[in-house]
Amino acid sequence: MKFFVACAKSLEYLLADELLALGAGKATAATAGVNVEAEPALAYRAILHSRLASRVLWPLADFPCENEQDLYQGVHAIDWSAHVAAEGTLAVDAHVSGPAITHERYAAQRSKDAIVDRIRAEHGTRPSVDVDDPDLRINVVVRKGRALVSIDLGGGPLHRRGWRQSQGDAPLKENLAAAMLIRGGWPKIHAEGGALLDPMCGSGTLLIEGALMAADEAPGLLRWRGVRPSRWLGFDVALWQTLVADARQRADAGRAALKPVFFGADNDPTALHAAMANADRAGLAELIRFDRKAIAALQAPGAARGLVVCNPPYNQRLAADEALYRELGDALRKAVPEWRASLLCGDAELAFATGLRATKKYALFNGALECALILCDPILPPVREARAPAPLTEGAQMVANRLRKNLKKFKSWRERQQIGCYRVYDADLPEYSAAVDIYQEDEGERRQFLHVQEYEAPATIPEADTKRRFGELLAALREVFPLPREQVATKTRARGKGGSKYGRMDQAGQFFVVREGAAKLRVNLFDYLDTGLFLDHRPIRLRIADEAQGGRFLNLFSYTGVASVQAAVGGAIQTTSVDLSATYLDWAAQNLALNGVSGPKHRLVQADAMKWLEADRGTYDLIFCDPPTFSNSARAEDFDTQRDHVRLLRACVDRLAPNGLLLFSNNYRRFRLDEAAVSEFATIREISPKTLDPDFERNPRIHRAWELRRGR
Repeated sequence: MKFFVACAKSLEYLLADELLALGAGKATAATAGVNVEAEPALAYRAILHSRLASRVLWPLADFPCENEQDLYQGVHAIDWSAHVAAEGTLAVDAHVSGPAITHERYAAQRSKDAIVDRIRAEHGTRPSVDVDDPDLRINVVVRKGRALVSIDLGGGPLHRRGWRQSQGDAPLKENLAAAMLIRGGWPKIHAEGGALLDPMCGSGTLLIEGALMAADEAPGLLRWRGVRPSRWLGFDVALWQTLVADARQRADAGRAALKPVFFGADNDPTALHAAMANADRAGLAELIRFDRKAIAALQAPGAARGLVVCNPPYNQRLAADEALYRELGDALRKAVPEWRASLLCGDAELAFATGLRATKKYALFNGALECALILCDPILPPVREARAPAPLTEGAQMVANRLRKNLKKFKSWRERQQIGCYRVYDADLPEYSAAVDIYQEDEGERRQFLHVQEYEAPATIPEADTKRRFGELLAALREVFPLPREQVATKTRARGKGGSKYGRMDQAGQFFVVREGAAKLRVNLFDYLDTGLFLDHRPIRLRIADEAQGGRFLNLFSYTGVASVQAAVGGAIQTTSVDLSATYLDWAAQNLALNGVSGPKHRLVQADAMKWLEADRGTYDLIFCDPPTFSNSARAEDFDTQRDHVRLLRACVDRLAPNGLLLFSNNYRRFRLDEAAVSEFATIREISPKTLDPDFERNPRIHRAWELRRGR
């Protein structure tokens, strides 16, 4: 049969070789995965034994799909009773490209609707949604006018081995760690008696993965610990149990022969504590030696030969100092000159800064960030001095000129309005498609930070051109803003039609305080796709501060509570902030406390905003409502701004005081207000142009906004 094994971008050829070694008849590398032809048992072996795979997708149906109705009907046509019990649980992951269906969450929602509608029609009941641990995880891909529906045989991301509970600032995924070890030749080096050293070990990922690889222990053994990876009704339990028993026998023999040849060092005691906890959970505490040690103090661990494997800090969430890389290279040449090294560096410049001669170089993607993996065999003396920065290309110079022009253009407005956080560039040159925001710290060193969001390029643009252009944009930023790397947050963000994608990135905890008007606010440029402060809503929030005095304020879909802070600072006697996310409400609480706002008159409510609003009986003088385009959280009703806005606005207006004001905004670019329906209960006026400051005037579609008052 044919099926697809997904992996991180840049691991495709390694994965194809691994699958062939596991017994695949044919394994062909594709984008972010491998197309496999093999007996069904190979799919089960892959989810148990593959160190590189992200998911194993078992196909159910492939059908033409030109619109959402085709998607619904195609999914509905599948006999889902053969795959999940009527009282079971499911989750749908969707991936879309092309003009037919442009929003992944909407595609997932419609697919889920089709499944539960069919099962309800057949059984009178329906499965519920469980995004964390479903009985059945379904993968839907819509591309080039066709839809492919598959079972996620492993039940979720396979890089999660089951031993990691503690992690450092920027944890390396286990399958990328495996790729570094394989590229470095670790299996052969271990077989020849070599040791493994990570001089910047962080939470220990590379060492633990290397030890388990040396023990021939299948990565799925710890992950599932006696349970099967999927409760899909078609899952071959007997085959799985046979494979697990064989893998356990091999792992027991491998662990019995394993010697303590694994050495880790780090200068951060918190990271070392996490590494030791992870090693203990993996059952390797007695085999890996961890030391608190600076790079300059690195010593040979006592083995004649081995592999140095290291993921030094390089990205926007950690310090990436070229001096640190030079120090690393010097330490390795001094301590283990005859060893091999496999080093994952942020870019070619940082790799060059080590002073080490790379015998091979590979591009690896750590998430969305392209990195340089260099192999040094053995570690040789430096071959050249660090080179001076290259002059800007013509394109980079164009971007630099535009940045300087915008800085000059906004200067008098910023100084007059005392604005420290603003957008300085927003795809002004279309081929350099990114948004660049400046955040000025309000306390301490009053540092300046850059927040760079790369927009998703059209599919017609070659990937090499996209990479080159983004690199040129970053070069222009370094020219205009000579900031340390740790003060520049660089993210890839897909700007999907119909909404934005938000998600957790890291856990670095790098919060700092900025000012907007009279309010102080906590932002985080590094841990999330969004920063906690939507800059385009600045005029609306400052208006709220002006109009909230003496009134009762309601903030629906409140996010980090910035509008509530502005209302409170502006003199509101009461604020209520409603959001489903405990993380955002905690952030909102910290924002309020930062401004000396506390007490029962300033409520934070964790709830589905629509349900809460329709049940509430309070009265408010000022309401701000900025809903997401879509929401299909398992803890809330499915919400669609276009479909549900009349119901939402009616419920808001019902809560307005006689002279109250509702400010409604959303960023769905295809949104069409049903003025006829809304005018039955409210007077309405669009105010979109008045809600954009000069830094967003060149992007008038970033949001639209309206005023609503009770109908006369």
